[in-house]
Amino acid sequence: TPHYGHLVASTLKDIVPRYWAMRGRRVERRFGWDCHGLPVEMEIEKDLGLNGPSDVHAYGVDRYNEACRSIVLRYVGQWRETIERLGRWVDFDNDYKTMTPEFMESVWWVFRTLWDQGLIYQGHKVMPYSWRLGTPLSNFEAGMDYRTVQDPAVTVRFAVTALGAAQGPALVGDVLLAWTTTPWTLPANLALCVGPDVDIVFARVPNDSRRYVLAEARLVAILGADASVDARGKGRDLAGLRYAPCFGAFEGLAADGAFRVVTDAYATADDGTGIVHQAPAFGEDDARVAAANGVPLVDPTDAEGRFTDAVAGLAGGALVGLHVKDADKLLIKDLKERGLLQRHDTIDHEYPFCWRSGTPLIYKALPTWFVRVETVAPGTHARPLRERMAELNRQTRWVPESIGTKRFANWIEQARDWAISRNRFWGTPIPLWTCAGCGGSECIGARADLEARVGAAVPDLHKHHVDRLTWPCAACGGAMQRIPEVLDCWFESGAMPYAQHHYPFENKALVEANLPAEFIAEGLDQTRGWFYTLLVLSTALFDRPAFRNVIVNGLVLAEDGQKMSKRLRNYPDPAAVLERYGADALRACLVTSPVVRAEPLRFSEAAVREVVRSVVLPLWNAYSFFSTYAAADGWLPPEHPTPLAQRGLLDRWVVSVLQSLVREVHVEMEAYRLYNVVPRVVGFIDDLTNWYIRRSRRRFWKSDDDADKQAAFETLYEVLTTFVRVVAPILPFVAETLYLRLERGVRSGAAGSVHLEAMPAFEPTHIDAELEAKMALARRVVSLGRNLRESQRIPVRQPLPCLTVALRDGERDSDHAHLDAASVREIVADELNVKGVNVLAAGAGALVDVRAKLNFKAAARRLGPKTKAVAAAIEAWERDGVLAAQAAVAAAGRVEVDGELLGGDDIEFRVQPKPGRVVATEGTLTVELDTAIDDGLRREGLAREVVARVQAARKEAGLAVEDRIALGLWTDSADLRAAVVAHQGWLQGETLATSLCWLETGPAGAPAELVASARLSVVTVRA
Repeated sequence: TPHYGHLVASTLKDIVPRYWAMRGRRVERRFGWDCHGLPVEMEIEKDLGLNGPSDVHAYGVDRYNEACRSIVLRYVGQWRETIERLGRWVDFDNDYKTMTPEFMESVWWVFRTLWDQGLIYQGHKVMPYSWRLGTPLSNFEAGMDYRTVQDPAVTVRFAVTALGAAQGPALVGDVLLAWTTTPWTLPANLALCVGPDVDIVFARVPNDSRRYVLAEARLVAILGADASVDARGKGRDLAGLRYAPCFGAFEGLAADGAFRVVTDAYATADDGTGIVHQAPAFGEDDARVAAANGVPLVDPTDAEGRFTDAVAGLAGGALVGLHVKDADKLLIKDLKERGLLQRHDTIDHEYPFCWRSGTPLIYKALPTWFVRVETVAPGTHARPLRERMAELNRQTRWVPESIGTKRFANWIEQARDWAISRNRFWGTPIPLWTCAGCGGSECIGARADLEARVGAAVPDLHKHHVDRLTWPCAACGGAMQRIPEVLDCWFESGAMPYAQHHYPFENKALVEANLPAEFIAEGLDQTRGWFYTLLVLSTALFDRPAFRNVIVNGLVLAEDGQKMSKRLRNYPDPAAVLERYGADALRACLVTSPVVRAEPLRFSEAAVREVVRSVVLPLWNAYSFFSTYAAADGWLPPEHPTPLAQRGLLDRWVVSVLQSLVREVHVEMEAYRLYNVVPRVVGFIDDLTNWYIRRSRRRFWKSDDDADKQAAFETLYEVLTTFVRVVAPILPFVAETLYLRLERGVRSGAAGSVHLEAMPAFEPTHIDAELEAKMALARRVVSLGRNLRESQRIPVRQPLPCLTVALRDGERDSDHAHLDAASVREIVADELNVKGVNVLAAGAGALVDVRAKLNFKAAARRLGPKTKAVAAAIEAWERDGVLAAQAAVAAAGRVEVDGELLGGDDIEFRVQPKPGRVVATEGTLTVELDTAIDDGLRREGLAREVVARVQAARKEAGLAVEDRIALGLWTDSADLRAAVVAHQGWLQGETLATSLCWLETGPAGAPAELVASARLSVVTVRA
């Protein structure tokens, strides 16, 4: 069922296609279902009460597979509902399924092509093995679920029985101490291994006649501090020693080379005893060392990890039928009773578990089919496939880049041959038929080839259908029988780009024209999964990368950092979050989060709520503002808009900022850096709502300048209609709603949907970089000025005499020019409600003092005895010295002090206001606020407070924004009345009051509230 990880992937897989479709590309979006493999099998075994392969065979493979088929699409309805609610445009009706004969036939073609290239072979190797599922796993699957577990670690005594060819101080009767963390493998012990260069000791302990052999580095840890050394040697001196096995089930194999000491560099003295127990059937290194030294291999376990009759004579017969992971205690007890247990410990270590069944894996030797990745076919001169894969990987753009250049590249460099066979049932059968008589084989790559051999139609390619199909062997006349294994479902996933189109049997030109894929997206774990198998097959089949661009997302965790768990209910239901906040907010939240940088995301409902607050609501409020005033004014978009050059400063600025956004969105989307897009969108929404609309508000209802009002309407309309196209891939529902309201029936030629419109093209002629710089500087000044007002607790409605602005000495002339511009000073004065703005050309020296101090914590360790001298030199700097040091650090990252080079972290630069000044500093900018308030300013402030109360009364009375009113006031304050009288004309203009009268009755006639400690009553009536 869908979870947040799926929603992340679906969001990415929707945003990118929407964007490129709006750029004019044809982007087919087809949903696909992975139908085969362990997820389905585990579900049906739970439903049917089956427990492993033996139960499946007893139930019947044909009934089992048909049961699997019946539940494959169990959750289709839930998936479709969730994906559509998320806003992902994808074709569910024309989907593909990996279980259809067409898909499976293409997979057979892939296998046959690899077979013909000599890339397929069967090897008897030790593989990660899931005993619960009865099948080997690939190396990358074994790494998907590591857990910290406790296991027994035992040190076992093996008595030397013969010296063989060994040279050195070893004697018959010496006790070899070997170590293992898998006691259950001891019945299959066939050798002991030691590193040839490991320092070995022959040691004794008090009150013990035996002489023990182990690595010198492990002497004290194993035998204690009282142990004494009789003799020393090297690991190679033990080679060839014969010993008595600790269990006697396979004593007869001594004649075949078993129960000898062998050497290999993999055995080190880092832990254990320095001598390693070898069970070739259950260890990769064990099997390799055994094969190199002629040691046989035995496996006393069955396909489900239980001991067989081969160990019937051990532990009183109690081992037979016992699962290997349950046998440790019994075996340790038996060793102890027979005096063979030297030491028994418990260790905590990381251990692999089956990623599907959740049971611990074992390593087991068994025949497995492989694709050659690290090796080449015997007798050929080809390079290993992984070398070409590494070259092709460098043609792919990875986001984040490090995943491809490091994590994935390192995985390819160390890639092993890929185990592709599974001893399972519900999957694509390996299309290989063999003859038991002569050993011949035939690989089938097409359904027609199979039908030609059996002389009948083959409508279904699943195991229970094709396993019964045989034909005479061309070489000996025996029966050709299909091998029992099915393909790993990862093989199907890797073949998806071709198999979904039934390639090469259909759509050959289409598929080949569209390789590599332009874009894919999946989770970080797929560097060893889907990303890898795609590249293996595309390299082998087409000598191309499988994809040009890939976004790798991280894991989505619960808010507490734990894995999301339905049992623990530690995360909010995705359906509830979608219902509560809408898909747009969830999409924007996910695509802005660390998860799209391949980092983990602690999902929080509060983060979605914040997107609503900072993105969705402000955008909707901007539209509401426009639609309210446009409706009130009867405004419609003109056929010939006012040229941009003839519009006001704010209009030209917001259009320029919007075009800068369009440029940046194109750059970031083309680079697939989606995490950089939403922050820029949020920034523009702030520009639009908190600056452009707020600064332009009165232009939409004041009729002093009709041309300016027309320009304001045109500009806001153009900005909104352009912006909804920009955000349509990310916020598809909000963008669609606003588009339909703004353009349907309004603009001729409007499409039926914003998603059928073109993405706005960047218009460089609309960019005014100097204007943007001016406005950015003005906003910085305003921000500092507001902070000063807040710190002095002076409301913005109270006018102040003056704001003084200064730049740090040596700043760019352009910044001084921007501050001197009348338009900038006018904006600053209006925003901060000051009567004047002064710019100090000489810099901030008259406003602040600058000081410097050594950061002892950062620099003392490096400076050592010179620390005090350097600190004194810095504190002695005058103003010019501090400024020079700041400039040096800014330019070169360091400055020389008393012969020492110091960086920016080594010196603390501090700015302090001069006494009696109200000053704020940010970077290069310093502002001073004159807070002296005379009677005239105080009355003006009171008049502004009255206006605010009148506007609130208008809103409470339900008046429309364009309604004119008759205004009645009452107050018990002479100051408040004087303030209104002094600014009556302005007050009436701001409130659209056609008349103003003073009421004779007080609070009894109308509610009163406090304004500057005085009571005020307001009555508004539509005029």
